[in-house]
Amino acid sequence: ISLKDLSKDRCHLICGGGSGHEPSHAGFVGSGMLSAAVCGNIFASPNSQQVTNCLEKLQNSKGVLIVVKNYTGDVLNFGIAKERWIARRNTEGIKMVIVGDDVSVGKEQGKLAGRRGLAGTVLVYKIAGALAAQGSSLSHVHAVAQFVADHSATIGVGFDHCQIPGTQISKEHDTIGSDEIEIGMGIHNEPGYKRQKITNLNQLISNLMPVLTSTTDKDRSFLPFRTQGSSSKDNDVILLINNLGSISELEMGAIVKSTGTWLLEKSFQVKRVISGTFMTSLDMSGFSISLVLLPPINEDVMIDIAGEPTLAISANMLLDLFDAPADCPGWKSGYAGQPSFSKGKDRHKSAASDPELFIKAVQSACKALIAAEPEITKYDTIAGDGDCGQTLKNGAEGILEAISQEKIKGSNLVSDLLQISEVVNRDMGGTSGGLYSIYFNALAVGIGKSKNTKKIDSQAWAEASDYALNTLYKYTRARSPSRTLIDPLSAFVLTFTLTPTEFDKAIEAAKESAENTIYLDAKAGRASYVDRQKLQESQVPDAGAWGVWKLLEAIGQVIN
Repeated sequence: ISLKDLSKDRCHLICGGGSGHEPSHAGFVGSGMLSAAVCGNIFASPNSQQVTNCLEKLQNSKGVLIVVKNYTGDVLNFGIAKERWIARRNTEGIKMVIVGDDVSVGKEQGKLAGRRGLAGTVLVYKIAGALAAQGSSLSHVHAVAQFVADHSATIGVGFDHCQIPGTQISKEHDTIGSDEIEIGMGIHNEPGYKRQKITNLNQLISNLMPVLTSTTDKDRSFLPFRTQGSSSKDNDVILLINNLGSISELEMGAIVKSTGTWLLEKSFQVKRVISGTFMTSLDMSGFSISLVLLPPINEDVMIDIAGEPTLAISANMLLDLFDAPADCPGWKSGYAGQPSFSKGKDRHKSAASDPELFIKAVQSACKALIAAEPEITKYDTIAGDGDCGQTLKNGAEGILEAISQEKIKGSNLVSDLLQISEVVNRDMGGTSGGLYSIYFNALAVGIGKSKNTKKIDSQAWAEASDYALNTLYKYTRARSPSRTLIDPLSAFVLTFTLTPTEFDKAIEAAKESAENTIYLDAKAGRASYVDRQKLQESQVPDAGAWGVWKLLEAIGQVIN
């Protein structure tokens, strides 16, 4: 595939390799990048004659730069075509850059074959292609391409092998477990250098990035970062996040955020970032991370070229070339400026004054709701839709399970309350689940605002409870008296705020408020649709209000 109109007044770039990596490389043929691409069968290099046919289209230009990934077939076939071209035309107007940016292939393992070429190749011909489009000489374009190739590093991770169309899954590759990932997997289904259990994204990035940036690993330290890889404000980089085939855009965004934040925390300066599908392995579920290390600001790299002016390669020069427009289907135009990554605020680690007592109180409340399910269901069947008891029971059982799994420990109240919020939202559902979730989430925020986060006392709990109630008011119009769970909750919070050290008074206020719902007309919730006369004749409290009272009563029994 080549451009239809090939200028004779400039040098041109070509690239190629096996198919199955789309949009690489045919998708990058266009103004500002490649002038042509030569593709073989799936995962197979084109033969040298195909490459020669491509070169013939460029014979009247001011030179050709071949960019290839470091795979034996690609290097040999493009190399044969290059050498034949030189021999037949007695010209030096053709040069080659071999890109080997994979850091997962260690120096010992790759001392003969070298490192594999991965997504960093795209950055090589993006930058070099922009320079060629400006009319620079072949020697200068070659020097810049070689510099970028030498300062590129990539690491990939796969969740499964790709499936080649028309073939069965190869028995050569051990199946990756559903709970595993493979670090360093190649783009032709080659195995990586290790497998590990799936962990959360931030932890995965924290495992990958030191491999990419280390200056102390004798086997995998490839780029000349200007510190030990742990902290450096002088390391300016371009970051590329590449989709290997089937990662969603949502997940790609999360990967960008996590990687950028890691680099920020290590004081790397991410001058540009681009994310998308650049070099795939068919439908592989995985991604790769590439870095290009730029020259230090105000420290140009001087390259002497025989018969031509000395070339000065600077960070600003490379960034300008990266930002230059490219009219081809595979390149994603992005914001031409330095991205901003925020570290975010660390979540307060607030411990309960007695973590064991906190857990006992939560367990007591949950068990009380489970035991009260028949009673609450009875009330809700008469004056509602009959699901309140089971809904509260579901939430209580979910919280008890989280405690048994040590997701709730009492050592970090903010984390514990957020976990409770997530559980009730997931397991309860409906209006009650939403209200409880908002309240516990806001309670966590309120605890986090406490001045003394080492030990949370009754005063801090009271202030957090008041904050949580006022947050809840943003999402419901119910106000006491309304025959809803707001009645006992607001009574409890008001009394607790006034007398933080007398918890029993707050619980008694909640009890009285719950009992008083017997005599109230419903103003909100499903009960508001029940006939008023029938509601008054039933003489039952509001089910949701009774649930609040039962859990507060159980908490009080443990604390007192």
